[in-house]
Amino acid sequence: MRKRVAVIITQYWLNSHADVIVSRLLGELGYKPQVELVAMYVEQVTARDLSRELSVRHGVPICATIEEAVAWGAPERPVDGVVVIGEHGDYPWNEKQQHLYPRLRFMQETLAAMDLHGIRVPIFLDKHFSYNNTDARWIYDEVKRRGIPFMAGSSIPYTDYLPHFDRAFLQKGRIFFINSHGGYESYGFHGMEVLQALAEHRHGAELGVASVHALSGDEMWQAMDRGEWPEALMLRALALEPELAGRHPRKECPNPALFVVTYQDGTMGYVAQLDKFATRWSFAVQDDEGAYIAAYCNTGTERPYRHFTRLTEMMEEMFINGTLPCRIERNLLTTYLINSAMESLYLRRPLSLEEWNVAYDPAPNR
Repeated sequence: MRKRVAVIITQYWLNSHADVIVSRLLGELGYKPQVELVAMYVEQVTARDLSRELSVRHGVPICATIEEAVAWGAPERPVDGVVVIGEHGDYPWNEKQQHLYPRLRFMQETLAAMDLHGIRVPIFLDKHFSYNNTDARWIYDEVKRRGIPFMAGSSIPYTDYLPHFDRAFLQKGRIFFINSHGGYESYGFHGMEVLQALAEHRHGAELGVASVHALSGDEMWQAMDRGEWPEALMLRALALEPELAGRHPRKECPNPALFVVTYQDGTMGYVAQLDKFATRWSFAVQDDEGAYIAAYCNTGTERPYRHFTRLTEMMEEMFINGTLPCRIERNLLTTYLINSAMESLYLRRPLSLEEWNVAYDPAPNR
């Protein structure tokens, strides 16, 4: 008998995160699921909603509450896993340009339902834990306290890197430069994910992060002119996009930002947000001797967005076998990184992460 899962969703429409993940679990998009989706909760239903149509097509009930979805089939045959997708929807923004998605509330209600009905099953939480570090830590602590297998984040860190390179080089990495695009928070998080997925492989990792500093607009380019960040690495990574050959974002990127990450061991990480210029996540890594590698994340740019296939497979592996693709501490740290970057951007000064330090062994399942 296949494992059974419930999904908790903000909105469900074409090419939304619910669509590219949950539709696969329903057997859409050419995907053959290994688990059975048995219940859905969808908080906001819009004119372009897909959940009602797919509910009828696949015979999957839509529940009125998160508790009803999580407790579906209990006590005789409770669900074996829960997928929480708190992305997209009509939710407010704060003064730091953060979208206030209800991931904390979704997790609180999910865990409360599990406690009430005596359920202990794996959870997947899409993207970062929360826009607030205190809330993120609450989620981490509560899941760990219950001993629940927990997977979070996105598909981007699990894509193939092209061109291929010897991953052993990452052990010597001292400077990690990531080119990103899209919104500061929504896609900047992906840039932080790529950064941490690479940086955690270095010798002695992971001791954590000391500080984060965000620069934007002319301030970013002036810092480059002063030699405060490695322009050459940015250009080496951008050169992997043929259409960008000979072009510089300084002249063409309208609202750039740079997130500067200083690790406890002195390693430096950079995420350049180059919206309307870069079109993929590319990176360059340099060692102490000046040698470097450069590559990009091979994401699918058109429907059905093949990188979500790998993510869905990893989710199913967790539901079936309890196997995690990475340590959840990586996702906690990347949550802290993007939240601190957005606060630094708002306050226009560096921020210490001593209060939010995360040290971990990057080997999964230890």
